[in-house]
Amino acid sequence: MKQVNGEKLLASLGDGVNQLRGRLTPDAPMDRVTWFQAGGLAELMFQPHDADDLVSFLKLLPEEVPLTVVGVGSNLLVRDGGIPGVVLRLSAKGFGSVDLIGENRIQAGAICPDKHIAAMAMDNGIGGFAFYYGIPGSIGGALRMNAGANGTETTDRVLEVHAVDRKGDKHVLSKADMGYSYRHSSAPKDLIFTHAIFEGYSEDRAKIRSEMDTVRQHRETVQPIKEKTGGSTFKNPEGHSAWKLIDEAGGRGLMSGGAQMSSLHCNFMINIGHATGYDLEYLGETVRAKVFEHSGIKLEWEIKRLGIFMPGREVKPLQGVATE
Repeated sequence: MKQVNGEKLLASLGDGVNQLRGRLTPDAPMDRVTWFQAGGLAELMFQPHDADDLVSFLKLLPEEVPLTVVGVGSNLLVRDGGIPGVVLRLSAKGFGSVDLIGENRIQAGAICPDKHIAAMAMDNGIGGFAFYYGIPGSIGGALRMNAGANGTETTDRVLEVHAVDRKGDKHVLSKADMGYSYRHSSAPKDLIFTHAIFEGYSEDRAKIRSEMDTVRQHRETVQPIKEKTGGSTFKNPEGHSAWKLIDEAGGRGLMSGGAQMSSLHCNFMINIGHATGYDLEYLGETVRAKVFEHSGIKLEWEIKRLGIFMPGREVKPLQGVATE
């Protein structure tokens, strides 16, 4: 059942779209974008050529049209009813560069994979970035959620963030402006990050390579990296590990339709066949309910859920549990 009408939305934007250099795709299938390979259609997807092209598009876009920004799709769960409005997906050509811009300083585009900045740092003897090698996402997502691993977070390395707001105006934010906390930034939600500047410290390349090898070996050993997954499903509650809470509540290997909590790492949800967005979200909420019933702790989603439910296929939070 088709829930969106991208051609109609595209036509409503007028002739100004003919001046854009990026790619506009009506009714774009999000299952080709997300690592879960599931979900409905984006009503209209725009991939800007560069930052100036993005500004031009935003000045054309009416304020009432919903705008959703996605990265490489590593931690996204798209619902089967699709995503109304415009999905903005930054292009690798325009926003994927990573460059050395000074002693121990690196500039990276928002769509640059986290592991690329780690590799750039190692090549130039810059320490402090090995943790990015094990995070399956892009810099834009890392900036938004203060991504971290192995005791280091994005806030420890970032100096300034460049962004564009919904009206097409450009902004430069300091680390303080980003308002970082655990897996969270209080930066305005309408800001679209375009690139950022990071700083590390001088470090022996062999030591950095060893740190990255440790990160890689850990991921390959304990995480289902070859599966269709979205990375860590839930945030770690203060003083607890999400995977332990899930395991203790009987969530390891739990299935719903084509979705399963990994038997290897039970805070990783995987598409084991042809899972729908409904299968994945229903499983996640079932796991949250089991953990709440077992420990009284409400797990918070780390995976970002987007879009609308198909009629009759809605998923309620903490499926089947009265929490009050």
